[in-house]
Parts: sequence; C-alpha cells; structure tokens
Amino acid sequence: MCTSFKTEIMVGVHNFTTASNVFKLALFTNSATLDATTVSYTASAAAGGEVTGTNYTAAGSSMTSVTPTSIGTTALVDFSDVTFSNVTITGVRGALLYNNAPVSGGGTPAVCVLDFGVDKAANQGDFTVVMPTADASNALIRIA
Repeated sequence: MCTSFKTEIMVGVHNFTTASNVFKLALFTNSATLDATTVSYTASAAAGGEVTGTNYTAAGSSMTSVTPTSIGTTALVDFSDVTFSNVTITGVRGALLYNNAPVSGGGTPAVCVLDFGVDKAANQGDFTVVMPTADASNALIRIA
C-alpha cells in the first residue's frame, strides 16, 4: 500500500463507491521504480518502465471495485480480476493500482503496488491479474 494513499484516505481523496473515482491498473516492467513511496501514476509513468506491446493501452485498464465492507474489525475493499485482452506483452513484473481522478496539483493518486515476483508475458492472448480473496486476511486493500 502506498504511503500517500494512507494519508489521502484520511482527507477523502479516494471514494470507492462513486463513479467519479475510476480506479485503474497499469502494468510495469522490472525497470520501473515502484514501491510504498510511489505517489501517482503520472509520476510513475514519467519515470519509465510501463509495459508496451500490442493491444496494451498506456495507463492500463479500469477496475471494477466492490463496495467497501468489514469483516470483524477489518475494513476492506475488493476488486474484480483485471484482464488485458488479446495482448502481446513481455517483461511484466508488476502493476500500479491508482485512482484516475486527478487531484489538486495534478497527478492521479497511487493506491498500491503489486509485485509479481517474476517477469510475466502474454503472446496474442489474455493477461489476467487475479485479485486475492476478499477477506480480512487477504483482500488487496484492508485496514485492520
């Protein structure tokens, strides 16, 4: 989870239930510098490392979020799996989940960084990022 996201949820930058906040997932190679200090997609893309390839669109794909809920004392939000259809891409090492609603001062705020651990690829096929189980221990975004 990006540190800036933790602060931004405290001041109402992110709303997972409104259509004006479109969350997206962009794919990056291992040459990208993505970590908890990443503050926006705009800055990350400018630094380089976003995947390029046939049928992959820069800035990634929109995600479908599920209304935030709680299980026990943990609040969480879940997303549907994201499929990049009929793509030819290589060297995909991770992704950046970000809110495509620009904030004051510019940029599209980063939410979290995903590291796939090894490079992945697709050759004229679907590249699917499978989201973890939506529970208090595994959901992609959870506050305990």
